[in-house]
Amino acid sequence: MADLALNISDLSVEFTRRGRVMKAVDHVSFSLAQGETLGLVGESGSGKTTIGRALLRLLPETDTRWTGSIEYQGTDLAKLPKSGMRSMRRRLQMIFQDPLSSFNPRRRVEDIVAEGLVIHGVAKKERDRRVRIALKDVGFDLENVAGRTPHQFSGGQCQRIAIARALAVEPELIVCDEPVASLDVSVQAQVINLLQDIRQNRKLTMVFISHDLAVVKNVSDRVAVLYRGKIVEIGPSSAIYALPAHPYTRTLLNAVPVVDGGQKIVPDRKRIEVPSRNQSMNGCAFRARCPRATTICTDKEPNLDPTFAGQMVACHHPHDEPFQASFATSV
Repeated sequence: MADLALNISDLSVEFTRRGRVMKAVDHVSFSLAQGETLGLVGESGSGKTTIGRALLRLLPETDTRWTGSIEYQGTDLAKLPKSGMRSMRRRLQMIFQDPLSSFNPRRRVEDIVAEGLVIHGVAKKERDRRVRIALKDVGFDLENVAGRTPHQFSGGQCQRIAIARALAVEPELIVCDEPVASLDVSVQAQVINLLQDIRQNRKLTMVFISHDLAVVKNVSDRVAVLYRGKIVEIGPSSAIYALPAHPYTRTLLNAVPVVDGGQKIVPDRKRIEVPSRNQSMNGCAFRARCPRATTICTDKEPNLDPTFAGQMVACHHPHDEPFQASFATSV
């Protein structure tokens, strides 16, 4: 068995906005082996990005409270001082959804990719070497792009530059926060294939955040499904997609638009009143939207229990029949 790289235990995150407390992440626990990729999926507001930012301690320091532990190779990141966390970020990097928002538009590509190396005091000769290698890994020739600025590149090219910036510091773990969400489908495929190649060549550990289940399937060894800040199902990618046990997981899979005869078909979506995140609920948080809900779902919150297919599911009435995804599962 591969060595354990990341262990998140009982993580909860709360934000205070205008005097109201909103729990974004609710007692989440999972582990990740070295070289493994975990996909975090769920609709907007499910807590995916908050978990990713908490992992790198990028949450706002004001009006934010979080508890639990985040251990990377035995080091509890929550207990590190700022100087220690700064050094740790050489090993932990993040790729953001919108690369342009994280670039200085006036800086040249060469300087953008070298930014982390400058911060960590890497000598110029070594910086130049790493920048060249990182750009080459994402398909760029340093001489052709070094003097150009971000506005001279397409969205897919900017995302490649963002990936190169993360790779330049030679990290061990990368958090990818919706890295292809804003890209065209054809460009998405190129970036996904690039990430897969880089992961294998550099033996990276990866947390891949996305709402696109087709994309997550192709890059993840395991998948965790989040609903209202909780993990409702987690397990091997093959099991999650072949035999999703939680009704919410099946809802997400059924909600993916498919193409039939050249025409895009959007599945029917029932208008169901979804409880506010600020509204306290006993029992299962998904019961208001669940066709299988019964009295026990109102009275008792389900635990994450194992299924015969190999995943863990938090449901009193899990599905046990096969499921055929209606979307393409290869990129």
